[in-house]
Amino acid sequence: MTEPGLFELEAVVVGQPKRSRWRRYVGPDLAVSTVQGTPLAWVTYTDDTYSVLAKTSGEFIVRIEQFGPVEFRFTNAAQRVVGTAGARGLIKTRQLSLQTEQGRQLLLTRPGLLYAEWHLTETDPQGGPAPEILGRVTMSTIDAWIGLQQYVVEMDPRMDASERRTVVASVVCLHLLRRPPGNSAAPA
Repeated sequence: MTEPGLFELEAVVVGQPKRSRWRRYVGPDLAVSTVQGTPLAWVTYTDDTYSVLAKTSGEFIVRIEQFGPVEFRFTNAAQRVVGTAGARGLIKTRQLSLQTEQGRQLLLTRPGLLYAEWHLTETDPQGGPAPEILGRVTMSTIDAWIGLQQYVVEMDPRMDASERRTVVASVVCLHLLRRPPGNSAAPA
Protein backbone atom coordinates (compact mmCIF):
# COMPACT_ATOMS: atom_id res chain seq x y z
CA MET A 1 0.00 0.00 0.00
CA THR A 2 1.41 3.39 -0.97
CA GLU A 3 1.47 6.42 1.28
CA PRO A 4 -1.05 9.16 0.37
CA GLY A 5 0.39 12.21 -1.40
CA LEU A 6 0.98 15.51 0.31
CA PHE A 7 -2.22 17.05 -1.06
CA GLU A 8 -4.38 13.98 -0.45
CA LEU A 9 -4.03 14.30 3.34
CA GLU A 10 -6.67 16.11 5.37
CA ALA A 11 -4.06 17.31 7.90
CA VAL A 12 -0.38 18.21 7.61
CA VAL A 13 2.12 20.05 9.77
CA VAL A 14 4.17 22.95 8.40
CA GLY A 15 6.92 23.93 10.78
CA GLN A 16 10.45 25.00 11.39
CA PRO A 17 12.63 21.91 11.83
CA LYS A 18 14.25 21.44 15.21
CA ARG A 19 17.84 22.62 15.34
CA SER A 20 20.76 22.68 17.70
CA ARG A 21 21.11 25.72 19.92
CA TRP A 22 24.88 25.47 19.63
CA ARG A 23 25.57 24.90 15.93
CA ARG A 24 24.67 26.82 12.79
CA TYR A 25 21.58 25.30 11.18
CA VAL A 26 21.89 24.51 7.44
CA GLY A 27 18.71 22.52 6.73
CA PRO A 28 15.43 23.56 5.10
CA ASP A 29 13.62 26.64 6.38
CA LEU A 30 10.31 24.80 6.85
CA ALA A 31 9.31 21.14 6.80
CA VAL A 32 5.94 19.72 5.78
CA SER A 33 5.07 16.42 7.44
CA THR A 34 2.19 14.21 8.42
CA VAL A 35 0.67 14.76 11.85
CA GLN A 36 2.59 11.64 12.94
CA GLY A 37 5.89 13.25 11.84
CA THR A 38 6.64 11.56 8.50
CA PRO A 39 8.48 14.12 6.30
CA LEU A 40 6.68 14.94 3.04
CA ALA A 41 8.26 18.14 1.71
CA TRP A 42 10.69 20.98 2.42
CA VAL A 43 10.51 24.72 1.95
CA THR A 44 13.68 26.66 1.20
CA TYR A 45 14.02 30.42 0.81
CA THR A 46 16.09 31.10 -2.29
CA ASP A 47 16.23 34.85 -1.65
CA ASP A 48 14.03 37.60 -0.21
CA THR A 49 11.30 37.13 -2.84
CA TYR A 50 11.27 33.41 -3.69
CA SER A 51 10.57 30.25 -1.72
CA VAL A 52 10.45 26.74 -3.14
CA LEU A 53 8.24 23.90 -1.90
CA ALA A 54 9.67 20.53 -2.97
CA LYS A 55 9.06 16.94 -1.97
CA THR A 56 11.69 15.35 0.25
CA SER A 57 12.83 13.44 -2.87
CA GLY A 58 13.73 16.81 -4.43
CA GLU A 59 10.79 16.90 -6.84
CA PHE A 60 9.60 20.50 -7.37
CA ILE A 61 6.02 21.22 -6.24
CA VAL A 62 5.51 24.99 -6.31
CA ARG A 63 7.46 28.23 -6.24
CA ILE A 64 6.17 30.99 -3.96
CA GLU A 65 6.99 34.46 -5.20
CA GLN A 66 6.50 37.46 -2.93
CA PHE A 67 5.51 40.84 -4.45
CA GLY A 68 5.92 43.66 -2.00
CA PRO A 69 5.29 42.95 1.64
CA VAL A 70 1.93 41.15 1.40
CA GLU A 71 1.24 39.66 -2.07
CA PHE A 72 2.23 36.13 -3.09
CA ARG A 73 1.92 34.11 -6.31
CA PHE A 74 2.31 30.32 -6.59
CA THR A 75 3.67 28.85 -9.82
CA ASN A 76 4.23 25.25 -10.91
CA ALA A 77 7.16 23.76 -12.85
CA ALA A 78 5.67 25.00 -16.14
CA GLN A 79 5.68 28.59 -14.74
CA ARG A 80 1.86 28.60 -14.70
CA VAL A 81 0.14 30.45 -11.85
CA VAL A 82 -1.63 27.89 -9.64
CA GLY A 83 -2.75 30.17 -6.81
CA THR A 84 -2.30 33.46 -5.01
CA ALA A 85 -2.40 34.83 -1.48
CA GLY A 86 -2.50 38.35 -0.16
CA ALA A 87 -3.10 40.29 3.02
CA ARG A 88 -4.64 43.68 3.64
CA GLY A 89 -5.31 45.89 6.60
CA LEU A 90 -3.08 47.07 9.39
CA ILE A 91 -2.48 43.63 10.84
CA LYS A 92 -1.12 41.62 7.94
CA THR A 93 -1.46 38.24 9.66
CA ARG A 94 -5.14 38.60 10.58
CA GLN A 95 -6.53 37.57 7.19
CA LEU A 96 -5.09 36.14 3.98
CA SER A 97 -7.18 36.16 0.81
CA LEU A 98 -6.48 33.06 -1.30
CA GLN A 99 -7.33 32.20 -4.87
CA THR A 100 -6.96 28.61 -6.09
CA GLU A 101 -5.98 27.43 -9.55
CA GLN A 102 -9.67 27.07 -10.48
CA GLY A 103 -10.43 30.61 -9.25
CA ARG A 104 -12.08 29.64 -5.96
CA GLN A 105 -11.79 32.47 -3.42
CA LEU A 106 -10.92 31.44 0.15
CA LEU A 107 -10.10 33.38 3.31
CA LEU A 108 -7.73 32.34 6.07
CA THR A 109 -8.86 34.47 9.03
CA ARG A 110 -7.74 34.70 12.64
CA PRO A 111 -10.77 35.49 14.88
CA GLY A 112 -8.77 37.87 17.10
CA LEU A 113 -5.24 39.08 17.76
CA LEU A 114 -4.70 36.75 20.71
CA TYR A 115 -5.85 33.62 18.85
CA ALA A 116 -3.35 31.02 17.64
CA GLU A 117 -5.87 29.62 15.14
CA TRP A 118 -6.97 30.73 11.68
CA HIS A 119 -10.21 29.53 10.02
CA LEU A 120 -10.43 28.70 6.33
CA THR A 121 -13.74 29.92 4.84
CA GLU A 122 -15.23 31.09 1.56
CA THR A 123 -16.79 34.22 3.03
CA ASP A 124 -15.57 36.80 5.51
CA PRO A 125 -16.55 35.83 9.08
CA GLN A 126 -17.02 39.53 9.92
CA GLY A 127 -19.48 40.06 7.07
CA GLY A 128 -22.63 38.35 8.31
CA PRO A 129 -23.77 34.91 9.36
CA ALA A 130 -21.08 32.47 10.47
CA PRO A 131 -19.54 30.88 7.38
CA GLU A 132 -18.84 27.19 6.93
CA ILE A 133 -15.33 26.40 8.18
CA LEU A 134 -13.41 24.45 5.52
CA GLY A 135 -10.25 24.09 7.58
CA ARG A 136 -8.15 25.31 10.45
CA VAL A 137 -4.55 26.36 10.88
CA THR A 138 -3.31 26.17 14.46
CA MET A 139 0.05 27.72 15.36
CA SER A 140 2.20 26.63 18.27
CA THR A 141 5.74 27.15 19.52
CA ILE A 142 7.80 23.97 19.55
CA ASP A 143 10.97 25.49 21.02
CA ALA A 144 10.40 28.64 23.06
CA TRP A 145 14.10 29.34 23.58
CA ILE A 146 14.86 29.54 19.85
CA GLY A 147 11.29 30.52 18.93
CA LEU A 148 10.52 27.72 16.46
CA GLN A 149 6.95 27.67 15.15
CA GLN A 150 4.74 25.00 13.66
CA TYR A 151 1.32 25.15 12.01
CA VAL A 152 -1.11 22.23 12.00
CA VAL A 153 -3.18 22.53 8.82
CA GLU A 154 -6.54 20.71 8.81
CA MET A 155 -8.61 20.75 5.62
CA ASP A 156 -12.12 19.61 4.71
CA PRO A 157 -12.18 16.22 2.92
CA ARG A 158 -14.20 17.82 0.09
CA MET A 159 -11.27 20.04 -0.94
CA ASP A 160 -9.36 18.85 -4.00
CA ALA A 161 -5.57 18.55 -4.33
CA SER A 162 -5.10 21.94 -6.04
CA GLU A 163 -7.07 23.71 -3.30
CA ARG A 164 -5.01 21.94 -0.63
CA ARG A 165 -1.81 22.97 -2.43
CA THR A 166 -2.95 26.61 -2.27
CA VAL A 167 -3.76 26.31 1.44
CA VAL A 168 -0.38 24.71 2.30
CA ALA A 169 1.48 27.35 0.24
CA SER A 170 -0.52 30.09 1.99
CA VAL A 171 0.59 28.76 5.38
CA VAL A 172 4.19 29.22 4.17
CA CYS A 173 3.20 32.82 3.30
CA LEU A 174 1.62 33.26 6.73
CA HIS A 175 4.89 32.16 8.33
CA LEU A 176 6.85 34.57 6.12
CA LEU A 177 4.57 37.43 7.16
CA ARG A 178 4.87 36.54 10.84
CA ARG A 179 8.66 36.27 11.04
CA PRO A 180 10.63 39.46 11.65
CA PRO A 181 13.02 40.84 9.02
CA GLY A 182 16.42 39.19 8.87
CA ASN A 183 17.30 35.57 9.59
CA SER A 184 15.78 35.32 13.04
CA ALA A 185 13.83 32.13 13.75
CA ALA A 186 11.27 33.82 15.99
CA PRO A 187 8.12 35.16 14.32
CA ALA A 188 6.56 38.51 15.05
